[in-house]
Amino acid sequence: MQRQKPYLDSFPDVNGYFGKFGGSFIPAELEKPFSQINEAYNKLSKDFNFINELKNIRKYYQGRPTPIYYAKNISNKVGGNIYLKREDLNHTGAHKLNHCMAEALLAKHLGKKKLIAETGAGQHGVALATAAAYFGLECEIHMGEVDIKKEYPNVVKMKILGAKIVAVTKGLKTLKEAVDSAFEAYLKDTENSMFAIGSVVGPHPFPKMVRDFQSVIGFEAREQFLEMTGKLPDMVTACVGGGSNAMGIFSAFIDDSVKLYAVEPAGKGDKIGEHSASLTYGEEGIMHGFNSIMLKNENKEPAPVHSIASGIDYPSVGPEHAYLNSIGRTNIGLCSDDEAVEAFYTLSRLEGIIPALESSHALAFAMKYAKEHKDESILVSLSGRGDKDIDFVIENYPLV
Repeated sequence: MQRQKPYLDSFPDVNGYFGKFGGSFIPAELEKPFSQINEAYNKLSKDFNFINELKNIRKYYQGRPTPIYYAKNISNKVGGNIYLKREDLNHTGAHKLNHCMAEALLAKHLGKKKLIAETGAGQHGVALATAAAYFGLECEIHMGEVDIKKEYPNVVKMKILGAKIVAVTKGLKTLKEAVDSAFEAYLKDTENSMFAIGSVVGPHPFPKMVRDFQSVIGFEAREQFLEMTGKLPDMVTACVGGGSNAMGIFSAFIDDSVKLYAVEPAGKGDKIGEHSASLTYGEEGIMHGFNSIMLKNENKEPAPVHSIASGIDYPSVGPEHAYLNSIGRTNIGLCSDDEAVEAFYTLSRLEGIIPALESSHALAFAMKYAKEHKDESILVSLSGRGDKDIDFVIENYPLV
């Protein structure tokens, strides 16, 4: 009997499709540079020296592996068993460095001099600025004016690290517009620069490439959880905007009988412009070079979105998330702004861990889930720490 290929070896196909989602819908002038990135990644991902250098960076620079922590106080409070994969302890305070160091290393192999990227919460921007400093590359980060004000601590970090910040003042002045602006800048100099996309979105090969670089989260977590408990978790959950931390941790469990929950930002309501729940309320559409599920307005254009968490404030979702949801492999959870803030304070006060607002969405859902599934073990991707959010939270949701 022929053994079925593991999921990660089967998806995406050679054209970057996960079922009908994914692909590459880009201007003709971007086809050559993106093809070069794809060819280089396919070669280097199998190259011993590249793999070994990245492994050493993760161990000696990033501080990997990050631990799994049993959140006993929260577990006692809700009556369940909640574990946290502590990506907040990764260097720069979030999971983003996992793919940024790898993308920068790839850029060096391609002979590029500059990295260009978008950022929402600033975690990708800080991580890419860090990687650029490490490898001696220039760095240009495009960030919406709203997010610059909201996530100012990360803006300061990026500047200290040597990055040039481009404030985006178009449209809603948040993540979507930052992506638009970064694409425009990259088009002007594809010869010397590389667009380092910050999630499992964009044209092929980025959804695959970022997933593969982020899968270190899942494979570490799988091994650690087995060592800690002797079995796999019953459920794994992570917040989803574009969805890089979620695909990172889901990757190692897709072929197992483990429930996977992608938690979307329900924001402050179910009307257009009040949430960023693409999989829940969206429909198929093409944006930023890939086909996926997206939120649309009455003109069938990308809809305005909202979330208290800038890093998941995006009107679409990675194509792999769209595919996994379409075949029933993942489930969707929802978390409102208020629930995320409550989880933010709960983790801070009960466990002494201040989480990012993005991560708080996954934690809030896990707490709700645990109350109804008290015998199950739940693994949460704690994708980042909340240093960047504390001023915003205190100003808008003061301590009681």
